[in-house]
Amino acid sequence: MKRIMDESDLHHRHKEKIFQLLKEEPYANFLGIELLDIGEGTAVAELDIQDHMLNSHGTVHGAITFAIADYVFAAACNSYGKTSVGLSTTVNYMAAGKKGSRLRATASEEKKNHRTSWYKIRVESDGELIATMEALAYRKDHYFVPVD
Repeated sequence: MKRIMDESDLHHRHKEKIFQLLKEEPYANFLGIELLDIGEGTAVAELDIQDHMLNSHGTVHGAITFAIADYVFAAACNSYGKTSVGLSTTVNYMAAGKKGSRLRATASEEKKNHRTSWYKIRVESDGELIATMEALAYRKDHYFVPVD
């Protein structure tokens, strides 16, 4: 008989380990994204915009906005210690991030089941909503924290 994991319990027992693993994500570190918090199916991160992150118009490049949104999505869907990977995302760009601003991205889980989970992500530039993302994750059988 297959045992059902109490993922809420796993999250709370291993939150520090999960947080540290996600905080050390190489690409996020390369960009300077700082993971501030994870919860059950949630994550918050911030990024100070540097001049090399701007586009030809002097505003935040869409790839940077996408990167921080994708990062909190990854952190949120892996917050239970179960390996999860992105299947699809839809991004809506609503305004341009400004030079010298601080981006803040928040992810929140809408629903999860054994195999998939759905998230809504908000990206703000100095408090102004500049983008949203809807994201779908595939939840593998593998846990990266001890389950026994």
